[in-house]
Amino acid sequence: MLNQFSRTQLIFGEEAMQRLYASRVAIFGIGGVGGYTTEALARSGIGGFDLFDDDKICLTNLNRQLHATRKTVGQYKVDVAKERILEINPKASVKTFKMFYLPENASEIDLSQYDYVIDAIDTVSGKIELAVRCNECDTAFIASMGAGNKIDASMFLVADIYQTSVCPLARVMRRELRKRGVQKSKVVYSKEVPLPPLEDMKNSCQSNCICPPDTVRKCTHRRQIPGSNAFVPAVAGLIIAGEVVKELSKHHFSQNS
Repeated sequence: MLNQFSRTQLIFGEEAMQRLYASRVAIFGIGGVGGYTTEALARSGIGGFDLFDDDKICLTNLNRQLHATRKTVGQYKVDVAKERILEINPKASVKTFKMFYLPENASEIDLSQYDYVIDAIDTVSGKIELAVRCNECDTAFIASMGAGNKIDASMFLVADIYQTSVCPLARVMRRELRKRGVQKSKVVYSKEVPLPPLEDMKNSCQSNCICPPDTVRKCTHRRQIPGSNAFVPAVAGLIIAGEVVKELSKHHFSQNS
């Protein structure tokens, strides 16, 4: 019988689709990268989602975040993402966590319960903690490296963290994960050299923050606000989703393809 996932099933098969539906993934960060990852996984038939993000949608998110519209400004990102998932697949199970993941609260989340953990956050300490904890409990894990200040979406690669180069965030992650004894960690990264953002105080979030009034972590709390666009974070997010779907479905493409 035809259903919303029939075209996907033509590639992966019925058994793989059942595995996808039985899978539960955790997505940390529902922004430019994580929003597209979430959407693609929902449209691929993943059955269980735990979404982690404490941010509310801001007007400046409209240039790159899938769930950001004039209508959703001021709403929690995880709530809007949950609504989108259920509009795509009402049978999906979606839990939301309005939390900013850091080493201080990491123990509240048992990462071993997930089939896959996706890191799409932009805080180094949180990224390191996720990688270390997933390594300790042997949970499948993939992380997004830097997507800000970049304009060439064709430069993304999937690699182990220790095979990365150029990306400043990946350089920090390599150093810190090596210190902590993590021998491997899958990432999506770009070899594009980041562009220096233009200095324009009239267009600066640091000096003209317009985050929703009750936002806890406003732009002014951040050391640097990177430039971004509609296509680079989106491609990173879709690449991550593709890796997750291929692994969870246990679908292996021919080495000659």
